[in-house]
Amino acid sequence: MGGQRKFIPKMDQYSLSSSLKTCYKYLNQTSRSFAVVIQALDGEMRHAVCVFYLVLRALDTVEDDMTISVEKKIPMLRNFHTFLYEPEWRFMESKEKHRQVLEDFPTISLEFRNLAEKYQTVIADICQKMGCGMAEFVDKHVTSKQDWDKYCYYVAGLVGIGLSCLFSASEFEDPLVGEDTECANSMGLFLQKTNIIHDYLEDQQEGREFWPREVWGRYVKKLEDFAKPENIDVAVQCLNELITNTLHHIPEVITYLSRLRNQSVFNFCAIPQVMAIATLAACYNNQQVFKGVMKIRKGQAVTLMMDATNMPAVKAIIQQYIEEIYHRIPNSDPSSSKTKQVISTIRTQSLPNCQLISRSHYSPIYLSFVMLLAALSWQYLSTLSQVTEDYMQTGEH
Repeated sequence: MGGQRKFIPKMDQYSLSSSLKTCYKYLNQTSRSFAVVIQALDGEMRHAVCVFYLVLRALDTVEDDMTISVEKKIPMLRNFHTFLYEPEWRFMESKEKHRQVLEDFPTISLEFRNLAEKYQTVIADICQKMGCGMAEFVDKHVTSKQDWDKYCYYVAGLVGIGLSCLFSASEFEDPLVGEDTECANSMGLFLQKTNIIHDYLEDQQEGREFWPREVWGRYVKKLEDFAKPENIDVAVQCLNELITNTLHHIPEVITYLSRLRNQSVFNFCAIPQVMAIATLAACYNNQQVFKGVMKIRKGQAVTLMMDATNMPAVKAIIQQYIEEIYHRIPNSDPSSSKTKQVISTIRTQSLPNCQLISRSHYSPIYLSFVMLLAALSWQYLSTLSQVTEDYMQTGEH
């Protein structure tokens, strides 16, 4: 995997059709995580992934909208893939903040139908599987750890599998990338489980529960009880157990990333993964998960995004954060032995002879240069990727 910092997209906005410009506008409005890296992808793959994201964003908006009745939501989810071939279909009753992707779905479905058939086949197939999976969990709780894996497969693992098939279909990546669904699934599960762990408080406030009862039920009677001060010790113990479960996906994440050959695909895949391991390290054994918002510092995020451009650097980043977790494992934690074991396995099987990169020796001049370069890059990126006057700035990432 090359090590060039090829991060600024090469999209010629003037050559885009009006409907495709609108799609990129919606992409920037609805995605705070992937908009930048999607627009940095090479060739026709960029448009395919943009449309793929928006289709799944629309599907996800239906799932998230608690104002849609179960009787209406379940058939909508199951049949959503058919709407891709209905030029006039739109949904005007959503109350979600990203409802524009449903209200203007004809624009998105038009660009879907403009894609090459090899991309349409992948997107429609994933949309159908995901919609049916979401419908299954509309009135079903995540009870067991197996349920947790299954739910995460439906909402994120399928995304990883679909993206991998798009990468292979574009011929920017080898067929093996799309064929190895286990590794692609782990890419999605690692991100989704991290989000579910991190978003405990937000999901509780919104009336959503994604932590598996099989785990939290051994600590409290109700999942919401973790937010009570008197339960903070057992809350952290449950948190650590779920993080330990999530760490098991790292070996397959490393295997997947090591196969990538295209620099833009590597950046697209690697950056969210290093953000996730940094988030897990920040959450581990941290009471703040149950008290308020947990965020990676902007400076830390910029550094990760600039560094995660080649496999040795990504391995070093992963090792850095699993070592941080390892050195914070409380001996009294019920999962301590399992956490140590999984980290030991990652060290020996996936990170042999990996050199841990320390940033503590960087000089103030170097750090100032990095931040200046990052700021200029974001400013340039915003200029290049502005497709409409109401383009939303992506500098917050």
